[in-house]
Amino acid sequence: MIYKIAMKNSRERILLVENDPEISDLIARQTLQTLGYQVQISRSASQAIQSATRFSPDIIITNMNLPDLSGKDLLVALNSQGVVAPVIVIAQKGMESDLVQAFRLGATDYLLWPMREPEVVSAVERVLKQVRARRERETLARQLKQTNDELQQRVRELTTIFAIGKAVTSITHQRELFDKVVEGAVYVAEADCGWLLLREEHNKVFRLAAQRNLPKPMASKMHQPWDDGISSLVALSGETLSISGEPLTRFKISQVGQSALVVPVKLRKEVVGLLVVVRRISTPFSPSNRTLLEAVVDYASISLVNAQLFRVLEERARSLQQAAEAAQASERKKAELITSLQNQLVKPLADVTQTIDQMLVGETLRFNSAQKSVLRSVVTNLKTISNLVTSLNKTDLV
Repeated sequence: MIYKIAMKNSRERILLVENDPEISDLIARQTLQTLGYQVQISRSASQAIQSATRFSPDIIITNMNLPDLSGKDLLVALNSQGVVAPVIVIAQKGMESDLVQAFRLGATDYLLWPMREPEVVSAVERVLKQVRARRERETLARQLKQTNDELQQRVRELTTIFAIGKAVTSITHQRELFDKVVEGAVYVAEADCGWLLLREEHNKVFRLAAQRNLPKPMASKMHQPWDDGISSLVALSGETLSISGEPLTRFKISQVGQSALVVPVKLRKEVVGLLVVVRRISTPFSPSNRTLLEAVVDYASISLVNAQLFRVLEERARSLQQAAEAAQASERKKAELITSLQNQLVKPLADVTQTIDQMLVGETLRFNSAQKSVLRSVVTNLKTISNLVTSLNKTDLV
């Protein structure tokens, strides 16, 4: 049963530090190598220290009595060299105190000479179980750390995308918004630099709208026509392009880096912009980088739609303002005309009314009853007209 257990784990390496040919033959050739273990034999402590560094054993088996150093001295030397392999010490009966000191110095198990093969296998297997358990814990710890790092990275990426989405709804200044989009794109794609190109409305020329970490000569071309040799191809195809290494050297973009990812920005299936991120090294962008960058591009598309709507609203508001101002001007002209009419009519009407009143009560002229009735009717109508003209200025025309 012990032999079957050992055969399942025949890849482990064992360093045997033993000067006695009889003991080394029993442990190495007759027992461990028969079971498939890789065994290397050192005849002295100094040789064992060198072998432990090169061989990287899973277990070290050492005799307490060696020709140059004792087994206890070897334990001290191994600890000082940072060798972490567990050590099984071999001692003869009557060396119990030495064994206690060996355990204090870090020994894991022991064998007493003379010994039998099953005792060797049993001791080795006991220690290897500990080694395997430790390795499993270390592997799990590494996997857990890697998973935790990946989760933290995803959280940071999602937080960045959320921040971009929030910026789209809160930032009204387009330049600031585009800078935020490019900054987020460079981060989620794990790139070194990036830029956003936008197409002019009336032609197919793309201009640099925002950039992050571009060299100064290129960054100075803000709002100017841009041609990196590859973006125009993506604009024609309308499909995301990831390119790195030797194929990239044929394009101007290779002056910036050795790996590029270009994602088209679309409005109603029409390419109106291009978001580009670049790495200085030739490491290709992963599918995850591509997915995250496309999410950023969606926000860029939304921002462009918002910008168009904002311009339409601005134009409509401007048109309504102009119409309101024109209406107000028209009403002012009406008011001025009415005021002018009042100034021209009120006094003449009052004068005529007064004259007729005097004629009716004066003694120099004599009117019959019919004539007086007509004159009184004229006075009444004149007063009515005067009241109408005067009331015009009370109407809220402005």
